[in-house]
Amino acid sequence: MELNIQEIMEILPHRPPFLLVDRITACEPGKSATGIKCVTMNEPFFTGHFPGQPIMPGVLILEALAQTGAVAALSLPENKGKLAIFGGVKHARFKRPVVPGDVLELNCELLEQRGPVGYGKAVARVEGKIAAQAEITFVIQ
Repeated sequence: MELNIQEIMEILPHRPPFLLVDRITACEPGKSATGIKCVTMNEPFFTGHFPGQPIMPGVLILEALAQTGAVAALSLPENKGKLAIFGGVKHARFKRPVVPGDVLELNCELLEQRGPVGYGKAVARVEGKIAAQAEITFVIQ
């Protein structure tokens, strides 16, 4: 299933400027989601990170990945209207900078969930090359 920004906002509570997924290109509820973030010079974080050499902060790439995974988790009927809270990050690696003009390809695969706690594997790519990857933990509330 594909989702536009309005449909994403029906699932996630995030709103601009903190909604970091522009479009979901594929989603299998409870299993995985793939999304897109078109990184523009108009992003508010570029004002200070870094003047003259804008680079998307790594923590915001992780947040974009977590939001992508949250779409998959919260698309399950039993999770409708709930929140997916970021619970933790392991093995985060940043392989290349993400800069204005990049199209960030976001993929999160949900690997396991026990009760409200789950974890997934997330990878962000630009032009097919890994920009960041991590294991993320989430809690459904």
